[in-house]
Amino acid sequence: MGITIKTDEEIRKIREAGRILAKTQELLASKLKAGITTMELDQIAEEFIRSQGATPSFKGLYGFPASICTSINEEVVHGIPSVKRMLKEGDIISIDVGVCLDGYHSDGAKTYAIGEVAEETKRLIEVTKQSFYEGIRFARPGNHLYEISSAIQKYVEANGFSVVRDLTGHGVGRKLHEEPQIPNFAVPGRGPKLVKGMVLAIEPMVNMGSYQVRILADNSVVTRDGSLSAHYEHTIAITDGEPEILTTL
Repeated sequence: MGITIKTDEEIRKIREAGRILAKTQELLASKLKAGITTMELDQIAEEFIRSQGATPSFKGLYGFPASICTSINEEVVHGIPSVKRMLKEGDIISIDVGVCLDGYHSDGAKTYAIGEVAEETKRLIEVTKQSFYEGIRFARPGNHLYEISSAIQKYVEANGFSVVRDLTGHGVGRKLHEEPQIPNFAVPGRGPKLVKGMVLAIEPMVNMGSYQVRILADNSVVTRDGSLSAHYEHTIAITDGEPEILTTL
């Protein structure tokens, strides 16, 4: 199946799902503190998402047992919430949320610091976030997809960090994961041409050390060298001009 171009009405539905996602992230951010478990965060998220008439996109997807992904420190993505995983002062946590409303999905992630963290750790989180914005400068009709990818990589590497190669962003719509795949690094060829109506989840995953990762038995992904990792993601729509971020308030 190729890249689906969304109508204005479909983008409106994804935007509504995105607003619920943004409110979920805001709620979770207000609850973050040393001593809370990732299972508690998952329960807070699921309860809120369902209270809005929506469902958590991740629950049951590829067998995933929870409503959000909670990836701590060297965990890159797909961390599974657990009563045994309690946040500590100095941790960082990436929270990835998917929301489905009226048959349309939105996807977004942010990385948070728990209490005081090292300056280099703060910089990792900030560079990861900014790399998303560096990338979407190229998310305009007529540009090629991999111009976004290249801009993300250049910014990250200029700041001394590395982008994960084994995982990508993706299209979003009636399915959480649609075409095209969106790498966060430059690849040969320029990729599909961007056109109005594409809806894309752009999600830099950035490691403090090497870009290499390992997939564990539970399908969570960790840095191969044990270094910290950060994640930042929004769902965006390609418009006639500037891209629209759909997972925001």
